[in-house]
Amino acid sequence: MTVIRLKTHRVLKPWGRHDLAPLFPDQPAAEAPVGEIWYDEEGGAPARDLLIKYLFTSEKLSIQVHPGDKAAQERGFPRGKDEAWVVLAAETHSTIGLGLKQTVSHDALRAAALDGSIEQLVAWKPVKAGDIIYSPARTVHAIGAGLRVMEIQQNLDLTYRLYDYGRPRELHLDDGIAVSDPKPFNGNPPPRALPGNREIIAEGGKFVLERWTGAGDMMLEPGSVPLWVMPVQGAIDLEGQAFAIGEVAIVEDMARLTIAPDSLVYAAYPGSKTLDDIIKPL
Repeated sequence: MTVIRLKTHRVLKPWGRHDLAPLFPDQPAAEAPVGEIWYDEEGGAPARDLLIKYLFTSEKLSIQVHPGDKAAQERGFPRGKDEAWVVLAAETHSTIGLGLKQTVSHDALRAAALDGSIEQLVAWKPVKAGDIIYSPARTVHAIGAGLRVMEIQQNLDLTYRLYDYGRPRELHLDDGIAVSDPKPFNGNPPPRALPGNREIIAEGGKFVLERWTGAGDMMLEPGSVPLWVMPVQGAIDLEGQAFAIGEVAIVEDMARLTIAPDSLVYAAYPGSKTLDDIIKPL
């Protein structure tokens, strides 16, 4: 199949939200808030390299860290977890914690996690709609409150919590401290323009994230690398299938793409190489 439409499932979280529009119908007030919306393939298909999520936060998420490929594979997992966040909406106070204010030892990081001072050690950065952040594995991080975020990540459901603000949830200090790189975050390179209204907005070595703007007809030719396509504004058509905001498609082979006027589309693919010729104007 050339174009695969992914299905969603809602993940309820105490730090989530009920107001999910315009991406999704709001969560009924009588039900628990939604923290995450995940995308899956029908029929139990094998896990792919990437996973797409949406996050909705009313409180800070835990301060946490993910392992890199080597540490994850030593535990029997196929890969580590780099991730990127596309900030779709942010309140005026919203922040994301990324890296530390200064380099510390692993023992000092453990002590800060135990006494709660890690909250002040983390570098909290103001964010706004349109910001893009690529967070490599081993980066100590936390997503703040008041955000709607699209997350593109290596497909690994493994998180080590270092600190959770006193919530009664399990921490993973031994594992988390061991895989942490307790230092400041150096930042991401600026977007890089490509032909055809394309921008490379994140390329950290494990996957590439592009932003596509402008209406028109194009031909996608991902070849052997699957391509995730996510409209967050407007709409697209892939081989006669309409995709609205909040929907995700995987393109496995040649497919005609039509982007409607005033649309904003993100596309991601695994690997470190930019696929310069995957999209061709018609």
